[in-house]
Amino acid sequence: MTQPPHDEPIASSVEELREQAERTRAELGETVQALAAKTDVKARAQEKAAEVKEQAAAKAGELREQAALKAGELKATVADLAHQAQDRLPDPVRDKAAQAAGQARAKAAEVGHLWEEKAPEPVREKTARGAQLARDNRTVLVAAAGVAVLVWLACRRRKG
Repeated sequence: MTQPPHDEPIASSVEELREQAERTRAELGETVQALAAKTDVKARAQEKAAEVKEQAAAKAGELREQAALKAGELKATVADLAHQAQDRLPDPVRDKAAQAAGQARAKAAEVGHLWEEKAPEPVREKTARGAQLARDNRTVLVAAAGVAVLVWLACRRRKG
């Protein structure tokens, strides 16, 4: 042991020798901890799983945002098309459609009350979910109805 570790100069006093020994102990402790961490397969696997889970959550958030943006764009496009279809309808047809819609709402309310009295509970729950879905997608339904009316009118004009 004539040569000091790590090419450090030879200690000239006992105090310097103690400091060198303490530094060497600290370095050795850090090296042992690093080696132990590398050999702890379970901990490394858990760290990797947590990292992958975090990345998946971030990607899912991005995809949710993109889907919401696309849904908003689609809703706006459908609403625009519905307005265009309504603007092209002649006034008598539009008036008749509004009158029919009012009558349909009144009849639906009447049938709804009868339905609540007579239908079994599971059927009422499923029906309520379907109605909520229709209310949530009202714009799409109105646009589809407008397109159906336009197709119907186009077919009538060709026959006549």
